[in-house]
Amino acid sequence: MNKKVTLSLISALLVSTLSAQTAEELSNQELTQKIIKLEKKLKKVSKKLNKVKAHDAFDNIKFSIDARNSVDVINYTYNNYQFKGVDYSGTEASNDSVFSSKLYLNMKSSPMPKLTFTGQLAMYGTWGGSHLSHDATLKEWSESSKATDTVFRLRQAYFVYSDSFGEDETPYSFSVGRRPSSDGFLANMREGNDTPNSPLAHITNMEVDAVMVKLGLEKYLATGSFVKFIYGRAHTGGIETLYDNGGFKPYAQEEGDIKENVDFFMLLGSLYNDGQYNLMFQHSSIFNTKGARTGDTGVGKEFPEGGFNKSLDAGTAYLNALSLQVDGLSEDSDFLENTILFASIASSTYSPDNGHQLLGSTDSETGYSYWLGFMIPDMITDNGKIGVEFNYGSEYWTPMTWAEDTIIGSKIAVRGTAVEAYWNVDLFGIKNLSSQIRYTHVQHDYTPNVRCAGWVKPQEVDIEADNLRFFIRYTY
Repeated sequence: MNKKVTLSLISALLVSTLSAQTAEELSNQELTQKIIKLEKKLKKVSKKLNKVKAHDAFDNIKFSIDARNSVDVINYTYNNYQFKGVDYSGTEASNDSVFSSKLYLNMKSSPMPKLTFTGQLAMYGTWGGSHLSHDATLKEWSESSKATDTVFRLRQAYFVYSDSFGEDETPYSFSVGRRPSSDGFLANMREGNDTPNSPLAHITNMEVDAVMVKLGLEKYLATGSFVKFIYGRAHTGGIETLYDNGGFKPYAQEEGDIKENVDFFMLLGSLYNDGQYNLMFQHSSIFNTKGARTGDTGVGKEFPEGGFNKSLDAGTAYLNALSLQVDGLSEDSDFLENTILFASIASSTYSPDNGHQLLGSTDSETGYSYWLGFMIPDMITDNGKIGVEFNYGSEYWTPMTWAEDTIIGSKIAVRGTAVEAYWNVDLFGIKNLSSQIRYTHVQHDYTPNVRCAGWVKPQEVDIEADNLRFFIRYTY
């Protein structure tokens, strides 16, 4: 109903409520003048209300919820595995009921046109678990990706300013903060997310603190093309002993290779995206990648001058990926129209500086990986999808995937093979209440890849890991 009709109805209602005596005393002309004055007052009130609503729309923070409860059955079979002089070959380890809860509290605001803020607090804990991290080496930004405790942590916090420049009105965006860089392109489907986060999950699946500039290239390159330039910091080193070593020097850093900052640069974007075909790329350079020194001091051993021969500034890592998603094969049938295929290839090259080693080598070592998958309608429910994925990684494959894409570790980072199948379905046909049944089998042919640990030399192993998962998810 438009404003003119509303005002007319109000006016008519006022007229109808006037008593017969009042109507007789007032001439038609006087009555008309009173109605006109009332309409003017109502218009002024309406304008004020619209201003208040517009102000409130920009002034408020909108909250949303993503709550997930899961149960996992896991098993490890050590066919061939030695660790720190202990031979685990022929043994198994399992857990038939790992219960966990994950809660994301999402925030979004737009205080003015072209400027938005997005934040996310995350809790991810095991039922009955302790309030202490099971891995003290984890960074504060990775804790919300591991099932640890019930403490809320900052998972995302960034603003984006968007505008255009030049005669061609080239679109651009500028952003600073902790970015939504896990469950990215291709990984979003297995997580039941319609929209992927920013990076290519094949080489980046972890939160990052960074500055980003995005340029739209559709007018110059191809349909839907864009590029992002990202610079950030993955590790801050050398500031934990603020007042030690003989002086007041808070947040200062000593020279050397033991506690250096680890920065990274990313170049990523889409080469072509018409809504059906989306071809994306990403290059990442990681500076001061952690490794070890060569010489008489063995890896992990203590130096005479202090510190240990691991997690040192040892060189640079270069990661590259090219990923393609095909969304719909044909419009001739609902099945083919809702079928998704994807394929991705990636490489990681670790180049040590002189006198250092990365991944147990003084030479540059390159690892390779490919990732294939498809998702099809389940033909049983309205929106249910069945997905199958396959991952392969070579001996030196070492991406930035600290986030647990499975509870048994990162299957994307496997040095060997991983096979996975899952069924995403809306419970009772309710979109806000979804669930998943997923099975993952991982075959490690080399030392399992965790934490981009450049000081660990991959060794031949034979470890099988299995994970059966069921979760129920509520979103609003």
